[in-house]
Amino acid sequence: METDRIRKPSFMYALSMLISSIAIVSIGILAFDAPIQILMLISMLVLIPFMMGLGYSYKQVEKSMLTSMSRALQPGLILLTVGILIGAWIASGTVPTLIYYGVKAVSPEFFLVTTLIFTSVVATFTGTSWGTVGTAGVAMMGVGTALGIPVGVTAGAIVSGAYFGDKMSPLSDTTNLAPAVSGGEIFAHIKHMLWTALPAYIITAIIFTIIGLKYNATTVDAASISQLTANLNEHFKLGIVTLLPIVVLITLLILKKPAVPSIFIGAAVGGVIAVAYQGTSLADTLSIFYDGYQVDSGIAMVDELLQRGGLTSMLGLIALFLFALGLGGMLAESGVLEALIASFADKIQHTGTLVFVTIVVSYATLMIGGSVYFSTVMGGTLMRPIFERLNLKPENLSRILEDTGTQAAPLVPWTGGGMYTAATLGVATTTYLPFAFLAFITPMISLFYGITGLTMTKKEQPEKKEKKPKQEKKKTAMQPLEA
Repeated sequence: METDRIRKPSFMYALSMLISSIAIVSIGILAFDAPIQILMLISMLVLIPFMMGLGYSYKQVEKSMLTSMSRALQPGLILLTVGILIGAWIASGTVPTLIYYGVKAVSPEFFLVTTLIFTSVVATFTGTSWGTVGTAGVAMMGVGTALGIPVGVTAGAIVSGAYFGDKMSPLSDTTNLAPAVSGGEIFAHIKHMLWTALPAYIITAIIFTIIGLKYNATTVDAASISQLTANLNEHFKLGIVTLLPIVVLITLLILKKPAVPSIFIGAAVGGVIAVAYQGTSLADTLSIFYDGYQVDSGIAMVDELLQRGGLTSMLGLIALFLFALGLGGMLAESGVLEALIASFADKIQHTGTLVFVTIVVSYATLMIGGSVYFSTVMGGTLMRPIFERLNLKPENLSRILEDTGTQAAPLVPWTGGGMYTAATLGVATTTYLPFAFLAFITPMISLFYGITGLTMTKKEQPEKKEKKPKQEKKKTAMQPLEA
């Protein structure tokens, strides 16, 4: 059989494969400003001879790519439907209504901390960071832009809130996945996460409050705000009716209905309102579904806020997602990560070292696999035996997986979370990355606990019963004689 010829990579061979793929992407971006999609594709092609050198046939290499790429189908469909949703919600007046009333109601000084709290609550109740970013996030981006808040800071507050609520919600898929692969239980996992998530969240809220104090009525361009609100009021019918798509979508998400149909229904309701309430023709509405909302008002702020969405706006991101997953599949199939970890696994004897290594593995698998699910499964699978050897409860591992992989998912440009967030909010990943404070503070607290041993709970050792010396029983007439 062909599998008999396959051998595991040595440490140096595995390191060479990993460095080759990382070097192509990093050099291509930094030196040539090349599209990351092309760089990912080149990395995949470069790994083919490496895998064939381990005994894989080309068909087996291709299968490892395609099997991993197939995981992009559902997220890809979500991306496409979100693109449709954004265009539909602008045409229906949903986004313009949220921007209009948000600008009038929210104080610039407390806008950032309000955004953090608002998105946290929505994500906790819906159990989805993507749904929160696509609804509450889009609205708060518009309000923040109108108030003169830099887009990177606003997006950082949205990401921090959405992913905090997501990982603390029992409805979230990642919150269920992390304890499952770690061998734990979901509510023990959520309770254990409070040790890192709660102090990190409080610190993040304080930081956003301090930053927000820079922005007040004197820093807001009153003339631009007046021009924006007047334009929105003139070109859209604003009011309760336009908020119906949000109510429908959030209700479906809370009821844990499938993501793709739920998002499309939310978009369809927006399309109906665009036709019946805003007076947009059906042909134009369908065109907006595909190409996004187009506007040329002559007002830069209006055009920047409203000229977005559409199915086609997500195609480049889906290509990136496919190639990232294909590359991750090749590295996983060839045993690169196992070979690298096996070289030092036995040397891990202290919780500080263990937590540090787990953090590194979680980030590495996220960047290699392009998916928080890949990171959670691989990180949990690879590190679980070491946690068990050190007699640590599984919630220690599941907490670290969430503190790192889940939190960092929107910060890596080629992951599903990074691509989705950047496209939905209209902000480059590198622009909001420095302001995603929660994603940096949480693993630092987790590492502190690892070094000090605080909150690193251990399994209870079964009590050893002392063996009593056997006393020789006197035989009686009622006892059978031994042979």
